[in-house]
Amino acid sequence: MLYSRRVISFGIAGLVLTGCGAGRTSRPAAGAGMRPAPNAAFDRWILGAMSRAKARGISEATVARAFRNVGYLPGVIERDRNQTEFVRSFEDYMAIAASDDRIAKGRDMLRQHARLLSQLEAKYGVEKEVIVAVWGLESRYGERRGDVPVISALSTLAFDGRRGKFFEGQLMAALKILERGDVSADRMTGSWAGAMGHTQFIPTSYLAYAVDHRGDGRRDIWSDDPTDALASTAAYLSRSGWNRGQRWGDEITGRAPTGRGRVVKPAGDSGPVFEVYDNYRVIGRYNNAQKYIIGVGHLSDRLMGRPALRGTFGPDEYGLTLEDRKALQRGLTREGFDVGEADGVIGQKTLSAIEGFQRARGMPVTGQPSRALLGLLV
Repeated sequence: MLYSRRVISFGIAGLVLTGCGAGRTSRPAAGAGMRPAPNAAFDRWILGAMSRAKARGISEATVARAFRNVGYLPGVIERDRNQTEFVRSFEDYMAIAASDDRIAKGRDMLRQHARLLSQLEAKYGVEKEVIVAVWGLESRYGERRGDVPVISALSTLAFDGRRGKFFEGQLMAALKILERGDVSADRMTGSWAGAMGHTQFIPTSYLAYAVDHRGDGRRDIWSDDPTDALASTAAYLSRSGWNRGQRWGDEITGRAPTGRGRVVKPAGDSGPVFEVYDNYRVIGRYNNAQKYIIGVGHLSDRLMGRPALRGTFGPDEYGLTLEDRKALQRGLTREGFDVGEADGVIGQKTLSAIEGFQRARGMPVTGQPSRALLGLLV
């Protein structure tokens, strides 16, 4: 069994939950923390890693190309300590994962790539909406694939040592990919944690599951063309035991469980409750975070035309429900303050917008949402 992808996921950390668009836009540049920083101990570690790679059969030419511009990336360590699925509430996570904008873009992707997705569904037995839902959560349909050099990211994490054995294994797998010629070292970019392409494959998963659907001799998940990446995701889920035509799970509202699956309560007794089946386990092979599994399942449901979640979470610490927070964000947008998408998640952009609105109105600048502020904006 593969090591859990959740250990290093990029996917909803930008969610990928931070942004968590149709089409292709330029990727954001790596921040200052993703630029190499001098580290003599890291440089010594790299010499050892190069020797170990050669001992594993990686050619000297590949090792030289791969490590030519390698550098220690402090931002990688910072991100490793703060993964989004572990800090966002289930309510916020789901609001972003299945936001109106993400659903609309997913439906657009289904139309744009209808022929390819039908081929993949027929070949691998994985519903096209499920493939697209993984794509949507992992990279916002290819918009946020990551631009961090994978060899530097994995080397940094392996050197750090917190999960050094795992990440050195990923580094050696990445070198094997370069050795095969699927991608050049300069094009091998991805997340802060070495997850790559439209659907954020880690190197060992790539070696095990990636496919060349285009037939050009390369399994190119990095291309702007998502063909090989989507095919690889379908292959991954299929080989993990996906059951076509079966549900991943169902929200339980006003009825007893059927007894076909097990009951999960991701928000405890204060939110939606689900009965989940075997395909829930299969999504968990791709990424075993409970929020992620339900996020993929529910987004795929919405892309199929199924309804939004019916279970409610109740008011937050400010006395606001999810719909209240969306209304507050829409009001701030109308007043000229940028909150991004009105998804009901109170992030830094919303807090800054609140401060701007309060300042413009001559109010005390608290930067905090409230029912009184909502009343001014609706």
